[in-house]
Amino acid sequence: MWRLMRRGTALLGFVLCVVFACVGPAAAQSDDGTKADQDRADQDHNTAGDSDGTAQTTLEGTIRLGFDRYIAGVEITVTDQAGAEIGRTATGAEGRWLIAVPDAGTYLVTLDEETLPDDLGLREGQETTVETTVFAGMARAVVFAVGETPKTTPFGERFAQRAFTGLKLGMIIAMSAVGLSLIYGTTGLVNFAHGELVTFGAVIAWYFNTSWGGLNLVVAAALGLIVCGALGAGLESGLFRPLRRRRLGVFQLVVITIGLSLLGRQAIQLFFGAEPRPYVDYQVQDRWDFGPWAVTPREVATVATIAVVLAVIAITLQLSRFGKATRAVADNTDLARVAGIDVNRVVLIVWTIGAMLAGLGGIFVGLDADIDPYLGFQLLLLIFAGVELGGLGTAYGAVVGSVLIGFATEISTLWISPELKFVVPLAVLILVLLLRPQGLFGIRERVG
Repeated sequence: MWRLMRRGTALLGFVLCVVFACVGPAAAQSDDGTKADQDRADQDHNTAGDSDGTAQTTLEGTIRLGFDRYIAGVEITVTDQAGAEIGRTATGAEGRWLIAVPDAGTYLVTLDEETLPDDLGLREGQETTVETTVFAGMARAVVFAVGETPKTTPFGERFAQRAFTGLKLGMIIAMSAVGLSLIYGTTGLVNFAHGELVTFGAVIAWYFNTSWGGLNLVVAAALGLIVCGALGAGLESGLFRPLRRRRLGVFQLVVITIGLSLLGRQAIQLFFGAEPRPYVDYQVQDRWDFGPWAVTPREVATVATIAVVLAVIAITLQLSRFGKATRAVADNTDLARVAGIDVNRVVLIVWTIGAMLAGLGGIFVGLDADIDPYLGFQLLLLIFAGVELGGLGTAYGAVVGSVLIGFATEISTLWISPELKFVVPLAVLILVLLLRPQGLFGIRERVG
């Protein structure tokens, strides 16, 4: 009992040391950027000043299409949360607007879509009203992404664009789902804290990229993955292995992962803050046109990198000694132990790799959307849907199922509101559990 308490204390100390080491003053943040149609100069926390030198609190932005078409005459209104109007303005010749607010707080910024040119509108998934928080004496950039209206874009081009977006989302889900599936396959544990590992990877990379070192995002991501791997190894060796030795059942372990999920989410929110924050690098990029597709270099690099990583994982599982040992442990743990395989070592490596894959998935999500404490929690439904569709415990099934989930989620926005697109993976999850509980690549098992 005392040994278990010492290990638990050591694990908690390790996690707190990692978090405290990465906490520092927030660096200047760039805008929301998918964002190839927003100005690099519109960054969060730029200081504005009054004529008397006093720092002014403002909301601002630039409305434009691409890098060469600035939209003038677009009306912007700022209200407080009670609905009282704070200010109203229109974009100038260079598409810029700025409204001063009386104090720090949360405000609602509304774009009058009727004042946009007839051939332009907000992009799919964009809202005319954005809720944003600004600090005292700071300028907060608000992003409205505009593009050609659906009426002027052929359905085939919109389908092709959503298909690419779905492929990218599916591969990001697959990156995180493989780790969850490997952990389940070797330990039988459904880790509900896996979403927080995703968030942790994005947050740690953000700290390396901004307030702690100001490193290039590629270097920051590499260091963040090392920290994620260490956290995964610490969770296995310091918490779950001792609990398994005490013969706790799977149900008790699952409850513990739920508690870890809640604890991790609140700890990240405590130290990172609740306000969404972007990475510094690769936010504003021009789009490449490939036939019906308009993609940024960042999106191409994301898909290519994930494809390479998944290919390496597949080759490792099929051909390496570790891969064969992992498959043996997943098939029959007791038989693998009798055959001379160090099961504890295999599980430790699987936890390390799983945490690193989850962290890498979080970094890629953070490139497309600002990072917040609920990033991984919001992705968790998609991860579970992908794993269950492919077959729980099968790495290849997790990849296929995740890609299908991502594709279906994004394609559905052609017919339903983007706000409802996450209903699609939930419906798929329910149907799979009803019609084929073992998933596409799972094996039917007799229970009882």
